[in-house]
This record gives sequence, C-alpha cells and structure tokens, in this order.
Amino acid sequence: MYRVDINCDMGESFGAYRMGSDEEILSYVTSANIACGFHAGGPAVMRSTVDMALEKGVAIGAHPGLPDLEGFGRRNMDITPREAYDMVVYQIGALYGFVKASGGRMQHVKPHGALYNMAAKNPGLSEGIAEAVYKVDPELILFGLSGSELVKAGEKIGLRTANEVFADRTYQIDGTLTSRREPDALITDTEQAVHQVVRMVKEKKVYTMQKQDINIQADTVCIHGDGAHALEFARTIRELLRQADVSVQAVGSK
Repeated sequence: MYRVDINCDMGESFGAYRMGSDEEILSYVTSANIACGFHAGGPAVMRSTVDMALEKGVAIGAHPGLPDLEGFGRRNMDITPREAYDMVVYQIGALYGFVKASGGRMQHVKPHGALYNMAAKNPGLSEGIAEAVYKVDPELILFGLSGSELVKAGEKIGLRTANEVFADRTYQIDGTLTSRREPDALITDTEQAVHQVVRMVKEKKVYTMQKQDINIQADTVCIHGDGAHALEFARTIRELLRQADVSVQAVGSK
C-alpha cells in the first residue's frame, strides 16, 4: 500500500491582509505548516490557525522563515548557521506556546521560502536548522526538500525526517525546484500537478525541465496555501490519490 502526507503552508495572513483559504483547505490536507511571524502571520493568526487545525484533526508544524515580511521570506539573506539556529528556535517556541495552550502537540518543522531553499544546498545552514529542531524537541519531524542537505542534516543529528515534494512546482535535474524568477517555475494546470504527484509517490520519479526523469522520494506533498489553485489542488489531489490506491495520512501517524 502506498502512503503519503499532504501538507500546506498556512497562517500566512498578516494584519488586515488575508491570504489563502486555510479553513477550506484543512478539510483535504493532513499536515499544516503554520507561519510563525517572521515572514508572515502573527499572534492572532497563529492562534486561530492552530485552533482550526486541531478542530479538523490536522497535524501541526512550525513554518519558520527569514525576518522579511515585505518580501514574504522569499528573498535570500546572508545569515550564519548560528543565526539560522536562533531564528528557528525562536519561531518554534512561539508556535509551540499556542499549540500547548490549545491542548495540542506539534508534529514537525518545515522551513519556509528562501530559508528552505538555501538550506537545501547549504550544509552549514542545514545543520544549524536541524540542531535547533533537535534541541527544542528531538521527537519533532524535520521536513526538507527530497534528497536535500536539510534532510541529510536531520538524519545525521538523529531526527526523523520527511522528504518533501511539490505538486505545483517544476524540478531541475539536480533535484532542486525551478526558481520562482523563471516563468516555468509554477504548475498551474491541476491535471499536470496531480499526474506529477501520483508519479512521484508510486514510481518515485519526476520529470525535470531538462526533459529527463530523476529519482525522488515522496514522504509528504506540499500544496502552497497562497496559490490561486491551492483549494482545487488539495481537493483534486486528495481524491485522485485515493483512486490511485494511495493512503493519505500525516507523517507522524502510526
């Protein structure tokens, strides 16, 4: 039996600005990555998103990013591994407080945006992030780009890891995601996205922009909550995975 988790980035509204369809999407995903205030979100949004996830029975994870509200955490910053450690500990702690106060438990940590992509290639940053997660709670699961330095750093320090793949992003031959600066970075056709997901889960392969297949491990599939097609993606992917005999469960479920 094939099995995969579906995760979504959530809680990314800020002040008067509303982003995503969090409440609706929570009906179709099994893990929620909740922004912790650095790239998006804030105390009220964090609390309400945690409560919605608990009500829907969706596993909760921290989604720490770079301190860049204006750029939504998607602009690279020249930070040290120690700075990455401090940022991640701080943000996990912030969300942990809300999860604990609402009677829940945290399942995982998934870095956001530029922090995630930098860590995918940078062993030093990856080790700083993995150390932060491990020292806060060694039972937490670290989500990272499939086959990346972040996954390797998590495994090295003794964390359980989840190799993450993307429904709505195209891939390069080295296993990295196509830069959002490129016009072909995003997949907007639902059928194409679903086909990519099913193939990654069942065949462990993805077709790259260089028109070659590469091997890939898919433990969890990301749907971007801020995407225009996020709700449609979530609903359709969940149903077609069921039709393809793929069980959809949170990574931390037994």
